[in-house]
Amino acid sequence: MTPGARVAAAIEILDQIDDGMPAEQALTRWARASRFAGSGDRAAVRDHVFDVLRHWRSDAARGGGQTGRARMIGRCRAMGVDPTELFDGQGHAPASLSDAERSADRDPAPGGGEACDLPDWLVPVFEASLGVAWQDTAQALQGRAPVTLRVNLARGDAAAARAALAADGVETRENARAATALTVTKGARKVRQSAALRDGLIELQDAASQAAVMAIAGSGRLLDYCAGGGGKALALAARGWEVTAHDADPARMRDLPNRALRGGHQIALCEAPKGSFDAVLCDAPCSGSGTWRRTPEAKWRLTPEQLAALCALQLEILADAQARVAPGGVLYYAT
Repeated sequence: MTPGARVAAAIEILDQIDDGMPAEQALTRWARASRFAGSGDRAAVRDHVFDVLRHWRSDAARGGGQTGRARMIGRCRAMGVDPTELFDGQGHAPASLSDAERSADRDPAPGGGEACDLPDWLVPVFEASLGVAWQDTAQALQGRAPVTLRVNLARGDAAAARAALAADGVETRENARAATALTVTKGARKVRQSAALRDGLIELQDAASQAAVMAIAGSGRLLDYCAGGGGKALALAARGWEVTAHDADPARMRDLPNRALRGGHQIALCEAPKGSFDAVLCDAPCSGSGTWRRTPEAKWRLTPEQLAALCALQLEILADAQARVAPGGVLYYAT
């Protein structure tokens, strides 16, 4: 695919997302219908789509409209690329810019949701929570998230993991957030095919999640009450805890047994926890703002009503989880 054809594909996908289709579903549908697209093409189109999702409002301002086409024009301008180089109507490239599109170029309005790429209703929420740091925090969410790995201490140490990854073309550096954390600096797309992942030496996990696990001291029986995919359960098992994983939607844990086997762990899965535990971890359902660099569409789907419902759900989870803590045990809470 030519660069222009990749932009045209991204425009089509962005319009589907704007109509309500989840981003991953729209990308998958396009890939299945576009067998001619190679792995490099699919990666480039995905990057276009997610870069626009992170800059949904500011790109619309620069491009002069709310369509996928306008937002891709705005993304070009934000990156310092002349959109006429990609919008030339040649082959499968988007049609050339109209006179109106050429003149529709303005900077996002400063100091608010447009420049910071937030829904307007979230601006006072961010400001109340973060004070003077709210704009810097919001703008940090406009960038791509780094790929961070967790070294499985049950399989080896950081030096062994870095060497194994390097052999497969993946370069890393240590991350100060946790002793087990490695940040990928080169070759991120090769991680999923690496021997280190296949052999259970590493897992994909954000540094903040690893830091939360490192704060849980001791050993014994632990209930991961909101386990989700099981990243924290695996990390805790690697540190010596006897882990039971639970989630209100058991389907979220479907990959956990295979991941545990790969990592050399034994993790019990349960739909209804019984008895008490030395420690209970509640990584409660939340807005997901900490993941918005990786899942930027979630920022635009969230509503005030959903946020209020999540806060109420968190209280329900805490009320139930505290009853699972044995005398002298500890309840850990994270969002």
